[in-house]
Amino acid sequence: ADCAPLCTGRCKLHSRPNRCNRACVSCCSKCKCVPPGTYGNREQCGTCYTGLTTKFNQPKCP
Repeated sequence: ADCAPLCTGRCKLHSRPNRCNRACVSCCSKCKCVPPGTYGNREQCGTCYTGLTTKFNQPKCP
């Protein structure tokens, strides 16, 4: 997957687009997927995407 442009689209409405983009690219490179739309739909990328968490046990992937 071409992560950067997909993540730019995914994160364009986010309150912190740079942070969203970093997380998105990291998740995309691991999971080879970016969910459609700007919010939600994370389950469409499967358990790889929904299962990644931050060190604070929050969902990592936007």
